[in-house]
Amino acid sequence: MHVYEVIRRPLVTEKSTRLGELGKYVFEVDRRATKAEIKQAVERIFTVHVRKVNVLNVPGKPRRVRQDRGYTAAWRKAIVSLQTGERITLFEGV
Repeated sequence: MHVYEVIRRPLVTEKSTRLGELGKYVFEVDRRATKAEIKQAVERIFTVHVRKVNVLNVPGKPRRVRQDRGYTAAWRKAIVSLQTGERITLFEGV
C-alpha cells in the first residue's frame, strides 16, 4: 500500500489539539493499514521519528431516513506518538 493511501486525513478536534501539545497526532487511516505501515507512512510523509502508534477501529453508527435503515461507514483512527522534541508543523495554528 502506498504511503498516501495509508494516511487519509488528519483529525482536528479539541481532543486531538490537546494531544498535539503532548507530541501525539491523530489521523484517519485506511481500515486495512497495520501499525507498521502507519508508522512508515508518517515517517516518510512528515520526516519525523515515530515512537508509538495506537489504533482504534470506529464502528459505523446506525442511521435511518424514513423507512430506510443503514449504517455510516466504519473507519480507523491512529494516534501517533513522536520522539521527544519533534513536531508536525501541519497542525500548528489550527
